[in-house]
Amino acid sequence: MTSGEILACITAIGIVPVVRTDNADSAIRAIEAMYRGGIRAAEITMTVPGAVKALEKVADQFGDKLMLGAGTVLDPETARICMLAGAQFFVTPTLNLKTIEMANRYSKVICPGALTPTEILTAWEAGADVVKVFPANSLGGAKYIKALKGPLPHVQMIPTGGVNLESAGDFLKAGACAVAVGSELVDPKLIAAGKFDEIEALSRRYLEVIAKARAN
Repeated sequence: MTSGEILACITAIGIVPVVRTDNADSAIRAIEAMYRGGIRAAEITMTVPGAVKALEKVADQFGDKLMLGAGTVLDPETARICMLAGAQFFVTPTLNLKTIEMANRYSKVICPGALTPTEILTAWEAGADVVKVFPANSLGGAKYIKALKGPLPHVQMIPTGGVNLESAGDFLKAGACAVAVGSELVDPKLIAAGKFDEIEALSRRYLEVIAKARAN
């Protein structure tokens, strides 16, 4: 798939779950639960012990049925390893131009982290497919995205940080092409208790919120 096709899939889904767990097995089980709940995308962060092996297992298990990404990618070397493990997109917490260059070289989606208008535009001009606005809640949440989209309407943005069931729809209405949700969906307490059915149910609720926001 080209980067344009990958991004189109992510945008259509509307939500990227950020899977940050204590081990690879729980990361995979969380993704399975969210898939059953209808979410066809997931980002496994590199902070998960055995993250690369988890990427490989999920890629083998779901193939093209799931848009799989790697998160907390700090450098191009890590991005390349993740790509070979099956990742179709990369998410970074900060702006690393060499990582953008690597992703562009292989037509994979790169979503670098940025916060200020200057950082966001720098990322976009360097070749970012979409910019991760992080932490979005620290500067006003959906109102901040709306303010950014005024002078930067051409920049695709995915807010991260503080996105939950109550705010997800507002972010989309403000102009975000999708939202990224961490512990509000991939809840550590639910995972520790083995309540993956509740993560499945939460996934359905998030998709309902997204559909409603887009319908309006």
